[in-house]
Amino acid sequence: MTTPSLGALLHAFLTDELPLRKGLRPASIKAHRDALRLFLVFIAADVPCRLSQIALDALTLDRVRRFLQYLEENRHNHRRTRNHRLTVLHAFFDFLARRVPECLAVAQQVAGIPFKRVPPPETRFLDRDTITQLFAQLPKNGRFALRDRAILLFLYNTAARVQEVADLRVADIQFGEKPWVRLHGKGDKWRACPLWKQTSELLQQLLNNRPTSSSTQAVFTSNGRRSLTRFGIYKIVRRHTAQLHASEVGPSRRHISPHLFRHYAGSPTMPGAARTVGWKGLQNRLAPLLRPFLTRHSLEVINS
Repeated sequence: MTTPSLGALLHAFLTDELPLRKGLRPASIKAHRDALRLFLVFIAADVPCRLSQIALDALTLDRVRRFLQYLEENRHNHRRTRNHRLTVLHAFFDFLARRVPECLAVAQQVAGIPFKRVPPPETRFLDRDTITQLFAQLPKNGRFALRDRAILLFLYNTAARVQEVADLRVADIQFGEKPWVRLHGKGDKWRACPLWKQTSELLQQLLNNRPTSSSTQAVFTSNGRRSLTRFGIYKIVRRHTAQLHASEVGPSRRHISPHLFRHYAGSPTMPGAARTVGWKGLQNRLAPLLRPFLTRHSLEVINS
């Protein structure tokens, strides 16, 4: 049996292994692609040869180590970036070992390259005053006032990732006495989350204002009725939170991103504090038993 070329293996890794076997989302696949592109360009310059002439035996442990060193010293990448590139190489060499057993020895050696220790990032979160101020200052009139308020409340209610919000479709929302939503997240996994009454009413009003609406249509759309991208949602959040700051450890102040809505920090002195341990903390402590039944406190509690 003929050994497949590096190009064929790389194509199978990006188009079959990652999306079908591992269920990675397009953004994650692009991150793997970009890391491998840097690696192959480095290999071609080191051999030296054209990219199309790189052979499997050029993928050695020594070149992998020097590539990681090149990332930090020449490209001035952070250790986190270096560790991410190494994660990609671990996955790719593991794939090579399964497809080409002759690469198993090198794959085992690459798997033994350790990650560098990185201090955890500063913890940033949205406190009660910030959330109250945010929703109080949102415009009530305007072409996109309803949509923007619905996006921010949906983020706060569900703690959804920004890509999950961008991918949300009309069929994913179930209205009724106990409304809930299905979110398509990382690893091609689905999860259900209950909706507050305020969130359900805003979403229903948003959909009722459209001339036509199908089950496959995006819930949050742009001016041209096209689905908002995660970059568009980032801009909306930045625009409405420009005058606000997230609480954090340290004196610095930075902008608020959609991801910070996943970091709500409850306080024992707040009304309803038993339900406000933070969405991530709630998931870690109570999942999976209580996740379908508990959410963070609603805006009614905030304003009480």
